[in-house]
Amino acid sequence: MKTGGQLIVEALEANGTDRIFCVPGESYLAVLDALHDSSIRTIVCRQEGGAAMMADCQGRLTGKPGICFVTRGPGATNASAGIHIAMQDSVPLVLFIGQVAGHAKEREAFQEVDYKKFFGDIAKWVVEIDDASRIPEFVTRAFAVATSGRPGPVVISLPEDMLTSEVEAPEALPHTPVETYPGGVELDALEMLLNGAKRPFVILGGTRWDEEAVARMRTISQTWSLPVGCSFRRQMLFDHLHPNYAGDVGIGINPKLAAQIKAADVVLLIGGRMGEMPSSDYTLLKSPYPDQALVHVHADAGELGRVYRPTLAINASPAAFVEAFAKRKPAGTPSWAAETAKAHSAYLEWSTPPQTGPGAVQMGPIMTYLEQELPHDSIFANGAGNYATWVHRFHRFRRFGTQAAPTSGSMGYGTPAAVAAKALYPDRTVVAFAGDGCFLMNGQEFATAVQYDLPIIVIVVNNGIYGTIRMHQEREYPGRVVATDLRNPDFASLARAYGGHGETVERTADFAPAFERARASGKPAIVEIRLDPEAITPTRTMTQIRDKA
Repeated sequence: MKTGGQLIVEALEANGTDRIFCVPGESYLAVLDALHDSSIRTIVCRQEGGAAMMADCQGRLTGKPGICFVTRGPGATNASAGIHIAMQDSVPLVLFIGQVAGHAKEREAFQEVDYKKFFGDIAKWVVEIDDASRIPEFVTRAFAVATSGRPGPVVISLPEDMLTSEVEAPEALPHTPVETYPGGVELDALEMLLNGAKRPFVILGGTRWDEEAVARMRTISQTWSLPVGCSFRRQMLFDHLHPNYAGDVGIGINPKLAAQIKAADVVLLIGGRMGEMPSSDYTLLKSPYPDQALVHVHADAGELGRVYRPTLAINASPAAFVEAFAKRKPAGTPSWAAETAKAHSAYLEWSTPPQTGPGAVQMGPIMTYLEQELPHDSIFANGAGNYATWVHRFHRFRRFGTQAAPTSGSMGYGTPAAVAAKALYPDRTVVAFAGDGCFLMNGQEFATAVQYDLPIIVIVVNNGIYGTIRMHQEREYPGRVVATDLRNPDFASLARAYGGHGETVERTADFAPAFERARASGKPAIVEIRLDPEAITPTRTMTQIRDKA
């Protein structure tokens, strides 16, 4: 006889869970008690949204479900921000929520929420466990659902009395991973399309990649001389200094790259959905009928033909597809090799940061310094805002597993993601980029980094405004500023108040020594860059945007 709480923990252990992220609550005390005797590491967070984002980052970097526990009502609704990210980004995650006891359900009891209704549109599967003896079944199924096809978040509601009940239950067994492989007919058809192509282009995206698959894709690109782009915030899928890399297919795309994709006669889309952002509002690939011959490779059959009608649909995970296609060779020397080299040259030019700009601090030299100083396995995390352009455009990702950023464009992600990344890889440098508005959405998780001695470095780009919204505001309603000014704390002092290291950068020359002091401190650190709000993009000032409007 075991309690529901014990069975939950045993099922997690059986499925390979080594850490969870949580904010404690009285609704799942029985699980917390069972964790006391478990080898699973429990990381307690400061807000449920941050905890869910940490679980998302773990799932994003490992391909295995990140695990998050929160309490009912406000705890669950706070966590929904992380669930939305995991859903839009196709990241495996399992959220466990303490629920009101069975006798109180349907009475609008204290903090009661119907989680099937609340999470129904932003989770892959939502279930409530009423019978503790079925916990092994449901938890194992949750892992299978979260990782199969298009990965995503699963939400499991745990009534409080169910967790304390004692039952007999079968021993939990690990889930069986489900892989989808391409058929020979599809590979033959792709080979024929490429051999007949004149201007092919490859776009990598989505999840279900690993280091070996990325290496195989690199070999395929070399064998076929294929130009390769990475979808929005999936840049770690291809070495940016490889001669076949053409650039990131995302917000603010290089115009030369956009023209190349539009002019392609065959587009091979592997793993991604090619949503609104990477498709430039469905203009690079027209929906539903692209101008290019589209070969869409995706692990979930439901995504094939959902937005675009592909010329060739291949239901396979990226890892399985590249393993199979790596055996195929071109019929002769590809005729487009020169265009591939030209695309890489265009990328190198596009990704070289400007060294000047308005104000006393220029971000270009800062990015150049970071490119020179940081190891290739450094992990970059960020949320959303104009500041992120400096990372996406000018940081040259070299290795898989080095990027944690939400394709859903959610603010507040960078700091909690950095905490999770550092817990996962303590020997690697982890840098979070955040705007001043972005940082203060989940900046309290800096305290979590201090509590667990996780020396992340958070670069806060502080321009005193919600920059992206101000930019759009000035373009659409010039001179009519409303609700975009911010009055911020001294971020360096805030870092020290938390028990970390703090630095303030007010001139470009201050950054390098400040960053080195932060790195040498051995503590979680915040390096605040006080950026002139005129420096709203790498190439245009706020005044230029206003005047053009």
